[in-house]
Amino acid sequence: MTGSFAGQSVETARRALTARFKSSAIDSSELDARLLVGAVLGLDLTGLITAAQRRLTADEATRLEDFAQRRLQGEPTARILGHKEFWGLPLKLSAATLVPRPDTETVVELALELLAAGGALGRTLRIADLGTGSGAILLALLSELPNAHGFGTDISSAALQTATANAAAAGLSDRATFVACDYASGLTGSFDLIVSNPPYIRSADIAGLAVDVREYDPPAALDGGIDGLDAYRALIPQAARLMAPGAALVVEAGEGQSEQIRALMTAAGLTPAGAPKADLAGIQRAVAARKMAR
Repeated sequence: MTGSFAGQSVETARRALTARFKSSAIDSSELDARLLVGAVLGLDLTGLITAAQRRLTADEATRLEDFAQRRLQGEPTARILGHKEFWGLPLKLSAATLVPRPDTETVVELALELLAAGGALGRTLRIADLGTGSGAILLALLSELPNAHGFGTDISSAALQTATANAAAAGLSDRATFVACDYASGLTGSFDLIVSNPPYIRSADIAGLAVDVREYDPPAALDGGIDGLDAYRALIPQAARLMAPGAALVVEAGEGQSEQIRALMTAAGLTPAGAPKADLAGIQRAVAARKMAR
């Protein structure tokens, strides 16, 4: 089978794929079509424009049809491609890692703002990313903090393998260490910044998530327990014990969870650091606290 794209030009195939995605109510139809056609042909946007009138080979048509069917069945484009860009870094994905989302860049932004406010951007820093997954947050921070060394933790050895590969690809292996443990349980010493994007979906809400999340993201990275706060109850006290005086903790929050998370931070002896930072949708996405000097 050569697929429905056999003999079509690159431009015609891209437009046809966009139309199929739109008819299935895929929001990112044009972008997904361009990325998938580009992946099949090994071309970036400029290359697709240059090759617009070239005809697809039978093998290319078959591969594109396979990609199309996978996307139409709900598989995220990033999963099909095996990588996703985050903070300008191309990150490899695996079945053990979440697909990094733009919302999570809010955590990176707030962490950098807090470091800047404390005059610490150029200092030698120890930072930790608890539940690092693909390493997205940790590597984004290291890319902005040339004098920082980071530690990423995860209970999944497969996730840590992915993060290690991403650190190498970004040229950050010499400043990134990965540790197999539950949140901060395997870390020692003091840290200037701790970040985390833990699971925060209420268990009862998982069945109602979009298929691209529910069926393709690892369940352990989604399920936050009955109220969605189990991970915060575990990691916030662990982080508080490891934070140096003046250090910041920044975590990602689900919609409507920021005040409860701030209360957990206060209970652990931390002081909320300003208002939560909203993402582009207006959701209070990043919550921060500091450990004040005694």
